[in-house]
Amino acid sequence: MTSPAIAVFGAGLVGARHVAQTATQARLAAIIDPAPAARDLAAQHDVPWFADPAAYLNTQTPDGVVISTPNALHADHAVVCLTRRIPCLIEKPIAATVAAATRIVDASAQHETLVLVGHHRRHNPIIARAKAIIDTGTLGDITAVTGQFWLYKPDDYFDAPWRTQPGGGPTMINCIHDIDLMRHLVGEITDLHALRSHARRGHAVEDTAALSMRFANGALGSFSISDTVAAPWSWEMTSAENPVYPHVAESCYRIGGTHGSLSLPDLTLWRHDGPRSWWEPISGGVQTVTSADAFARQFRHFLDVIAGADPAVPATEGRASLAATLLVHADAT
Repeated sequence: MTSPAIAVFGAGLVGARHVAQTATQARLAAIIDPAPAARDLAAQHDVPWFADPAAYLNTQTPDGVVISTPNALHADHAVVCLTRRIPCLIEKPIAATVAAATRIVDASAQHETLVLVGHHRRHNPIIARAKAIIDTGTLGDITAVTGQFWLYKPDDYFDAPWRTQPGGGPTMINCIHDIDLMRHLVGEITDLHALRSHARRGHAVEDTAALSMRFANGALGSFSISDTVAAPWSWEMTSAENPVYPHVAESCYRIGGTHGSLSLPDLTLWRHDGPRSWWEPISGGVQTVTSADAFARQFRHFLDVIAGADPAVPATEGRASLAATLLVHADAT
């Protein structure tokens, strides 16, 4: 059977990874990106290159499209594909605004064409195991959640000007993944309040933020974000999910319940050996899983979505995680 033909819109840092994944797991149909580097990448893969989606879609109809263009373009690019009934894998965030995300949700429904949002961490076996532990009641009632995104981005990371402007800070680039996982594991976020600072770098966008949140089940959460801290406590550096980041054997999330607590991504489950009491011994056991490439698993799932499977992260979920993340800016000072 012929592999599905997948076009990739946007060949930047993440887009290039999608290109490599597509070329490995399916049939790369084309690369669409106006940058000269994208044209060179297309030549390396011996596939057509187009500067814009309209020029490409006027000549070809692929089996699916990966959209990894700048956030502000996601809705326009997705809608033009969905109108042609082309399933889409849209890199997170699904769009730049909730209104734009709603355009995608509506187009997907109207044209009966599926969307998978690229919150790839949900495809990690670590997260699947954590969700099973929580959903089976092993932790009891979830009471508190805490997490960190602390690492140091080098100065040349900001040579791309958009990363210094609203939408380009660690909240929208990185912490949206963390917020999505908290929603997935703990439940809907009903309130979120934040303090922000750009004191270290002085960019128009934050470099540090402190978040407090309330979940629908009554749990409270806190999250600390900074890309100016020389530290290992981030999903990127603790999960070994992406080989470009050095791995450290630490955790970055803790989820606490009335019967036990779980740290992630090390999957250490803490429970009292006898009665639940601060006077009683408590011990932690590491829950084992078979590691797998979450990015590759996400793409394999996209191929299933093209074939008609329900997306694990549909457009409505992408919109909900975007809406929760945008509260960081709505309430920030």
